[in-house]
Amino acid sequence: MNYIDGKWTPAQSAGTFESFNPATGELIGVAAESDARDVARAVDAAARAFEKWRKTPAPRRADILHNAADLIRERKAQIGELLTREMGKVLPEALGDVQEAVDMGMYMAGEGRRLNGLLVPSELPSKWAMAVRDPLGVVGLITPWNFPIAVPSWKIFPALVCGNTLVWKPAEDTPVLAIEFVKLLEEAGLPPGVLNLVTGYGVPAGEALVEHPAVKLVSFTGSNEVGKLIAVRCAQLGKRVSLELGGKNAIIVLDDADLDLATDGIIWSAFGTSGQRCTATSRVIVTPGVGSRMAERIADRASKLRLGNGLLATTDVGPLINKAAVTKVHEYSGIGQGEGAALLAGGDYATEGDLARGFFYKPTVFDRVTPNMRLAQEEIFGPSLSIIRAASVDDAIRINNSVNFGLSASVYTENVNKAFEAMRDIATGILYINAGTIGSEVQLPFGGTRGTGNGHREGGGPPVLEVFTEWKSIYVDYSGRLQRAQIDTDELVK
Repeated sequence: MNYIDGKWTPAQSAGTFESFNPATGELIGVAAESDARDVARAVDAAARAFEKWRKTPAPRRADILHNAADLIRERKAQIGELLTREMGKVLPEALGDVQEAVDMGMYMAGEGRRLNGLLVPSELPSKWAMAVRDPLGVVGLITPWNFPIAVPSWKIFPALVCGNTLVWKPAEDTPVLAIEFVKLLEEAGLPPGVLNLVTGYGVPAGEALVEHPAVKLVSFTGSNEVGKLIAVRCAQLGKRVSLELGGKNAIIVLDDADLDLATDGIIWSAFGTSGQRCTATSRVIVTPGVGSRMAERIADRASKLRLGNGLLATTDVGPLINKAAVTKVHEYSGIGQGEGAALLAGGDYATEGDLARGFFYKPTVFDRVTPNMRLAQEEIFGPSLSIIRAASVDDAIRINNSVNFGLSASVYTENVNKAFEAMRDIATGILYINAGTIGSEVQLPFGGTRGTGNGHREGGGPPVLEVFTEWKSIYVDYSGRLQRAQIDTDELVK
């Protein structure tokens, strides 16, 4: 069912589609297969609700976010289990996904009593100069399946606290989680029409949301291919667009690094969520003194990871999201071998026993990958890791920066000077020292450089407010006479 103007309703076409557990094939639920008519109804509802919602004091809007965060926290275990069943990630990671929504709800609830503007001195006497944030209006949100609770919270909570009304089109692989999330927001007290949910496929539902003239901003997280199409169309339509796209993230291991710590960080960052994170590590760049030892360590650890249903305590790595994802990862295994990379682990489907029921792929490690190989340049979005040998620290940083993505990077070193050089020279939106490439926190902005996005930052921190507001400069002249700014200045000093 869609959620439009505070009511749960079927798609206009009465069509539905099914959602399955990627580990077992179990049917999780059925969702409305929406089209442009459903999107139009949702946008109309959001437009009608906007005037009242934007005039609701921001602290009152924040109270609802606080309520929602409390409800999510109370039901974290149930939502986490559902997340593992519908998306596939192992239960501890699923619970972390849910916790991030709690954190984001609490953080943005606090912004309801800030929403900082600007107060500056005027150049003229008896004149007040300030700037405040205004909401944009109706915002269209299109979210991915890999973080089906966390990423929507990154968009929904700040957009709401800023006074916007929303139409949300979640990924077609995880519609049941979206429905449950909206139910929690409804229970928290969100008024009808402020948040509307339309489930369905990118075409026609997502396309219709981008095209609708009343949608002032499209916030999209997903693939580079789709993101570029959305960017072009929004430019043609004269509307704002915020994009969070792909990554080709690297961990640099220098000769002086703690190799045990580095190995732990690499395995977690490369194979957590089965490599299905935009911040996942897909490249390890090693300097000469540690290259062979790191390759051996990584291959040994990767080959021992246990695949299975994410609800089982014995599982280290869950399934990929669907058949197309498994096929893509396997194609890159063939590409890597064809390019001359050395396969150290994995490189094939996992079909033993119960694994045959799901979309599993063996954690894969390639060595002797060169920076210009496709393995080293293209986003694979799965459990595939490439080891690249660098000649020096400077060479490692150059290799890191040589891809068309700039989301996350990491450096393992015990030399403070080298750490600060890396902090200065690595060109990514997120950088970790002696930690993996995953694990962002909501109080700092999330996003990347180059092909990773279009310069906006979502996921947390004060910069997220820039995405969902526009500035209004206000001047109050209480002098009782005509004053001409930038003209009367000389007269003032006489």
